[in-house]
Order: sequence, then structure tokens, then C-alpha cells
Amino acid sequence: MKKVARITSKGQITVPREVRRALGVGTGDRLLFEEDGTSFRLKPVRSKSRFEKYRGIGKNGPSGREGINRYLRKMRGR
Repeated sequence: MKKVARITSKGQITVPREVRRALGVGTGDRLLFEEDGTSFRLKPVRSKSRFEKYRGIGKNGPSGREGINRYLRKMRGR
């Protein structure tokens, strides 16, 4: 596949739809430009897990079934 993109005056480019789909990237995803001799490679930057951004989100709340039940009893005043 060969596609062309134009660079704006601010140095931004629009990645063609077919390329975004082939790479599996969307809004907010990051791309890595790697120099390979006389050319560059474009690769998506992947975290270890697609759920990585949610890690630690529930650290301050109850954990496990008993912890949740204890939390609910406390919230209900029992």
C-alpha cells in the first residue's frame, strides 16, 4: 500500500484512513517514527495491555465480595 500525506505549516500530518486501519490506531493513539537507514518506519506505540490506562483506578475502594458488602453496610448505616 502506498499513500501520501501532506505536512501542515505547524508540522502536523493527517494519516490516511487506510493506514490508520491497517495499523489499528485511532484518535489519541501514539505513533513511533523509527529511522531505518535511509528511510523511516511508522509503528503504533502499544502499552502492555489495552486496559493499562485503567490500572489503579479502584485502589481506594473496597476489594472482593466481602469488602464490597462491608462498604455497602457502612454506607447504609448498618
